[in-house]
Amino acid sequence: MIPEESFGSVKNKMMSASLALEELLVTAQKQDCLTVGIYESAKLLNTDPDSVVLCVLAADDEDDVALQIHFTLLQSFCCDSGITILRVLGVQRLRQLLGAVDANRNQEECRDLHCLLVTNPQVEHYRLQEVGMYCQESRRIDQWIPELALQER
Repeated sequence: MIPEESFGSVKNKMMSASLALEELLVTAQKQDCLTVGIYESAKLLNTDPDSVVLCVLAADDEDDVALQIHFTLLQSFCCDSGITILRVLGVQRLRQLLGAVDANRNQEECRDLHCLLVTNPQVEHYRLQEVGMYCQESRRIDQWIPELALQER
């Protein structure tokens, strides 16, 4: 059983990491350092994996077998390449965040938010570091692929 103060601490870390991730993704999109979509992400990982600093895999439906196969392949590639991976629940929140940044963006880009790659290590550096620390701590407690749940607002 987890002591009450430990549970509160974990919850606070998750909330902080969620907010950091949201800010990081919005900033990365504004700076054109965000690759959106499974196919686009696979292309980038194939051509320039060294430019990728974070892979976000988002899904609310664990029953989508095809999506889980894509995730397994992406996770394997990212692990082999030393890229930090984060699983996220809250595709609708991602849609809110990334759709609101630039209304002139092609709607096609907004459809597939299941895989997001952050490609610039300087982008909102302290937020990237905060998300990275959360992932490291999660792996230390045997969570192979760290997870976060984004809260709709």
